Amino acid sequence: MDFSRARQHATHGDGRLDPKRLARCGAGVVFEAGVLIFHPENIEISDNVYVGHRAVLKGYHRNRMVIGAHTWIGQDAFLHSAGGITIGSAVGIGPRVCILTSQHVPDDAQLEVPVLFCALAFAPVVLGDGCDIGIGSIILPGVTVGEGAIIGAGAVVAGDVPAFEVWAGTPARRLRSRGRSS
Repeated sequence: MDFSRARQHATHGDGRLDPKRLARCGAGVVFEAGVLIFHPENIEISDNVYVGHRAVLKGYHRNRMVIGAHTWIGQDAFLHSAGGITIGSAVGIGPRVCILTSQHVPDDAQLEVPVLFCALAFAPVVLGDGCDIGIGSIILPGVTVGEGAIIGAGAVVAGDVPAFEVWAGTPARRLRSRGRSS
């Protein structure tokens, strides 16, 4: 394949943490060692948020990452907000969780083009108040996880999860409700 016309990727910077550069940084926010933040001008963090060791908050030149109050983000989490991420209040995001809001989408005319060079499609992710995302889970573009929902460890969530339901597996599927009729 001829890659001579492949687009050149510019650096996204070093991600060095400087809370003053965030669009908003509430009171009582804790950043553990090794946290990286890219495009901080598009990231809003409310009060009393914890961001664990080596987490990556990957803002983008457009769209926003908004993190609600009393949210806990575990170590090594990767949040990529190219399509936008809205996280409610009191949300638990386990260690090594990956939240994605974009994907390369090749079409039939691009069969011989590496997927890396195909167009990007963007879709926001929304995590409702009080939901919990288990360790190592992957939330794919366009997903809404409803209020109080629980995502089991290692799940791959490709579709919306209703409020107060428990989902797990690969792909994630409904296991049960959390006491409210469904």
